[in-house]
Amino acid sequence: MGTAWTPDVHAARPSRARHLSLRTRMALAAGLACVFVAVVLSFGLYVVAQRFVQQAQLDRLTSAATVLHERVENSLMFGRYDIDDVMGRDVPGDIQLRASVGGTVVMSSRQFPGDLPLAVSPGVYRLGDRYVLAQRLGPRSGYALLTLALSGQGTDDARRAFLRAVLFILPCVLLLACLAAWWAGGRMLRPISALEQEARMIGQSGDLTRPLPGTDGHDELSRLAGTLQASFRQLADTRAREVQFLRSAAHDLRSPLAALKTRVALSLSRDRDAARYRQDLHEIGTDLSRLATLTEHLLLLARNPQTLARRSVPLLGVAADAVDAARSRFPDTDLDLSGEQLTVQGDAVLLGQAVTNLLQNAVHHAPGSAVTLTLARQDDWATLRVHDDGPGVQGAVLDRLGEAFYRPDSARSPGREDGGHGLGLAIVRHVAALHGGHLDLHSTPGEGFTAVLRLPLDP
Repeated sequence: MGTAWTPDVHAARPSRARHLSLRTRMALAAGLACVFVAVVLSFGLYVVAQRFVQQAQLDRLTSAATVLHERVENSLMFGRYDIDDVMGRDVPGDIQLRASVGGTVVMSSRQFPGDLPLAVSPGVYRLGDRYVLAQRLGPRSGYALLTLALSGQGTDDARRAFLRAVLFILPCVLLLACLAAWWAGGRMLRPISALEQEARMIGQSGDLTRPLPGTDGHDELSRLAGTLQASFRQLADTRAREVQFLRSAAHDLRSPLAALKTRVALSLSRDRDAARYRQDLHEIGTDLSRLATLTEHLLLLARNPQTLARRSVPLLGVAADAVDAARSRFPDTDLDLSGEQLTVQGDAVLLGQAVTNLLQNAVHHAPGSAVTLTLARQDDWATLRVHDDGPGVQGAVLDRLGEAFYRPDSARSPGREDGGHGLGLAIVRHVAALHGGHLDLHSTPGEGFTAVLRLPLDP
């Protein structure tokens, strides 16, 4: 039998930290950080204090041994073994003494620990729960040994008291640190709460131009508020342009649709002969062509940069195909092509449409003028220059050329109705942006019009 699959509950369970507010997480983080610092500091103090106390006890033994060494030697020399006379009043009462000669105890304090062996090594050290100092005396039958003992109970009591204090203080430190961080976090996050509330109001009202609070400061929150406000304003501008674009597109789509509907209604209103029906169908086909062209242009403007089929594109070949198509469509126009072979990375279809739009713009708005298309290299850029000898445009008109649905027909070809939608140069500008380039327009009234498409060369 196969093993039944069981879901990983721990993997599917959401992290509890995500359900905690930022203020709570800040308070916990600050509290844990304070506890960590307190633990490290307490450990350091504990080690230093223990060593200090231990060294102090050993120093007491050494100091007492300096006094008792001579007294014990004198007592052994004269055969007087009175412990009270040797200890005197200048030796601390918690220091115990034992003197032995040849392995026999000849002098010992009443409270000297009986479990301390006679054969101890000379030196000052801790042995079990006692501090011990052992010194050899002058030569006797074998040898004499002075042993001092000091109980370590005081040191142990101090250590235990220190640990109890630390265990009591750490929870208090954690609690106080969390409370302080909670209070400080609330004050620090108050501007964020105000910013969140105002952003929610903007989302509910849809007014992206509404000012945000806290943009007049110089800290990180002020910079965040300023960035959000700038982003909202850019979104507002983008939305306004999109609304205007949709209104213009709807208007331009409605006009040919209305004309198409009227032609169909007139054709069906009464019987007509075959010639008249053919004429009506021809006019309907013209309206459908205008609709198809407008739809294709709108789709080009909505093209996503991620969908570009990027490959090496020889610009001279693309320009030659566009010039040949323009010559076939406008046989009365003088179209010239010159330049060198340049290669760019991009979409050949979009680049061909851009060149075609530049040529059509020159022919439509400068009828009867000579149009030249020149390809040249400029540093790391390929420049495609289309120039006509038409009347040119005024500065105010030149600044708006390239906007979608902007049609300054009266500025360049008075009295000419070409049926355009004002999308030609807008598409060229959009194609240039998709390929990392840009479109520059130059004109002087009476001296012609020049459009320069700049694209990065294929490295």
